[in-house]
Amino acid sequence: MHKVKTYNAIAAAGLDRFQTDKFSVGADVEQPDAILLRSHKLAVEELNSGLTAIARAGAGVNNVPVEACSEQGIVVFNTPGANANSVKELVITALLLASRDVVGGISYVRSLSNVTDEAELNKLVEAEKKKFKGRELVGKSLGVVGLGAIGSLVARAALNLGMNVLGFDPALSVDAAWRLPSQVERMENLPALFAKADYVTLHVPLLPATTGMINAKALQAFKPGSVLLNFARQPIVDTQALHGALASGHLGRYVADFPVPGLLEHERVMLTPHLGASTDEAEENCAVMAADQLMSFLRT
Repeated sequence: MHKVKTYNAIAAAGLDRFQTDKFSVGADVEQPDAILLRSHKLAVEELNSGLTAIARAGAGVNNVPVEACSEQGIVVFNTPGANANSVKELVITALLLASRDVVGGISYVRSLSNVTDEAELNKLVEAEKKKFKGRELVGKSLGVVGLGAIGSLVARAALNLGMNVLGFDPALSVDAAWRLPSQVERMENLPALFAKADYVTLHVPLLPATTGMINAKALQAFKPGSVLLNFARQPIVDTQALHGALASGHLGRYVADFPVPGLLEHERVMLTPHLGASTDEAEENCAVMAADQLMSFLRT
């Protein structure tokens, strides 16, 4: 009987993959052979003797002490691509919200809840709607930094919206290259991409090389008034440099999935509470992929 300890709420679609006569699975399992988790930050002290594998139902392994696992011979899995469509859809939502002041418009209409006369309501709406005027995405340029599972989907969706897409990924794999639409213009370096893009979206993993990648020097290379979207990892963007670029007006807007102090009420910042993979479908896809990885490893 293989023992698998779970952290967080793992989707039932993944848990149901484990055969009950061969696997004991649950949050109360002690001295497990494997661990299945989502966002729980696993401490080194939680790596019990006898532990052979860890699977994270999500992209990246930044909440797993990989170096300590390597030293102890513990294999670490994640689920690249399983939540890609969920993140892609949120990025497209962010692009639209950054271009059209839908949020402001909704808030304004709600502020008129005390107006009961329809004619007066229509008069107020028509008089104020110009405050929420935006711009269309068609013909604008989107720079996609990182062209893996998520980045390639975002690039394709943006092309379908009529945008010009610029791409940069120095570690582009053969598989990723095959997934990438031929209309994506490959850029030689980041400054060249930043200078041409009306919007920049980040889709790189959090590594020592990418931590603080969007710093003051990088932001200075951005096209004035452009929009930065971060649905990858918060530390990829230097917060202090971001404050400076927004204050000077060089960066037009920042949209991200990672709230940070000091930006929560900024008029040109929109932050969501880490919703990238928060769909039923993504949670199920990640759970199933992680469960299958653990089962295959423990059996063979």
